[in-house]
Amino acid sequence: MLDVDRLTTVIEDFNTIFIRLPSVRRLNFSALSVLHTLNRRGPLRLTDLLATEQLKQPALTSLVGKLEQDGLVQRRPDPADGRASLLSLTHTGQELVRSRHTNRVAKLTALVEQLSPDERAVLAGSIDVLHRLTALAEDTP
Repeated sequence: MLDVDRLTTVIEDFNTIFIRLPSVRRLNFSALSVLHTLNRRGPLRLTDLLATEQLKQPALTSLVGKLEQDGLVQRRPDPADGRASLLSLTHTGQELVRSRHTNRVAKLTALVEQLSPDERAVLAGSIDVLHRLTALAEDTP
């Protein structure tokens, strides 16, 4: 039987290590989350970004302003509504996300290589299940 409490603890522990794997430019978790969301979902309005991030609007507005100043995010008019803006990654922001991913792949590969063949097979079998859990979470209000 699946021990969801233990699963939750293991995922929390893994996430703590996983988010720190890249040695490429360190940013806080909220900044990284915004960058990764914009990378995966494309240009978004600030109100749409509020739905995915666990921040209040003033904090997110401030964070986006900082990311703009750092040259990682840009605003442009929303063609569907001239009063609104769309947020997207700049080329520098895209490169940062890409380099962090590449660095994370290399470091995780080194860890995975330390697993036994049976452990690697179990891990490989879990990829689709974790993907499905992520999809279910995104579809749940």
